[in-house]
Amino acid sequence: MQPRQSVTEIFSTFVQFDADRFSGWATESRLRRSILSCLKHTPKETSEYFWALYWYKFWQVPETQPLAKQHLTAYLQEPCYWISQKTAASFVSTQYRLSDCFQVAIAQVDRVLKGFDPSQSSTLKNYASLIFGSAIRETLRQRQEVDICTDWGLLRKISQKRLHESLQNSGLSSTEIPAYILAWNCFKTLYLPTKAANSRQLSRPDDATWDAIAKAYNSQSNQPTNPQDIEKWLLNAAKAARKYLYPTPDSLNVSKGADDSFELLDNLPGTEQPSLIQEIIAQEEEQARTSQQTEIYQVLVAAIAKLDTQLQQILQLYYEQKLNQDGIAQQLDIKQYTVSRRLTKAKETLLRSVAGWSQDKLHISLTSDILKAMSTLIEDWLQNYYNVSKA
Repeated sequence: MQPRQSVTEIFSTFVQFDADRFSGWATESRLRRSILSCLKHTPKETSEYFWALYWYKFWQVPETQPLAKQHLTAYLQEPCYWISQKTAASFVSTQYRLSDCFQVAIAQVDRVLKGFDPSQSSTLKNYASLIFGSAIRETLRQRQEVDICTDWGLLRKISQKRLHESLQNSGLSSTEIPAYILAWNCFKTLYLPTKAANSRQLSRPDDATWDAIAKAYNSQSNQPTNPQDIEKWLLNAAKAARKYLYPTPDSLNVSKGADDSFELLDNLPGTEQPSLIQEIIAQEEEQARTSQQTEIYQVLVAAIAKLDTQLQQILQLYYEQKLNQDGIAQQLDIKQYTVSRRLTKAKETLLRSVAGWSQDKLHISLTSDILKAMSTLIEDWLQNYYNVSKA
């Protein structure tokens, strides 16, 4: 990736992909005019960190939030790209490429901005990287899509309600959808994986199975069809499901109205913000933050060492060897729900350790939002800790 150099570029350009590779930076003209105007009013401020906090402050104002969000989305393109590349490389599924992970992550800009606290996080980019990484993993894991390598596996996993919504979203009429649903039900009934563990990586059914599916369909429909058409329907259904589960975020280049002369910049308050300088100085106390991060690392390592042997083993199997809960249960000869409870217990223990350290050392009053943020950071720390251990 070619790095952006000027503040103007950093806050007004967006990543472009070509064949799932970075191909260049696309400039959004409205944002370019906006940042140039700001630089004209405040020519001495050339630090990207200053302008990141500047726009973050305006994001908190309803009148200027849309423009500020667009500038900050441009600013966060690099961390989103690099964490997407790292995450995409860690999954074997070819269904989710770099550009797919990037779209999943960049759609979480609101979540990043809502959770960011300049007094607690080092920089907006660092915090965004943590949230982007979590968002990608959460999305893929919760929907159980990361392990699905084929359309047939997806069709066996999806619920009828979600499939119906996907077909509606794709533009099929209310008279067409029932035929697709019936074909899907026949497919699920007659095409079973030979092994449960392989249900996510199903290959195409053989011709005999397609004949059986068509026969079952025709026995329940007033409009008979052939195996070839049913296969096309199901492939279209899988495509519709993927598009519905992973919608492409709207482009920032969409016009805000019929009048192209309309400028969001016209609603921007004055650019003189002396208090921002103080905020930036506070954020640049890198030495203190580095010391705190080192202490937190030591607290978590010590907390893991105090866990009982089985809890440590579960964490290692889950984060280092990437086994799911069923796989861990089989390896340790225990129940899946026991693995789930013990995994939750281990994370709660680590959270209490960090929370206690924060209260003692930083005198932080713990709220539900702070605990939630800590929990997210611990999840990412565990991923990095066991990946480093494995390396």
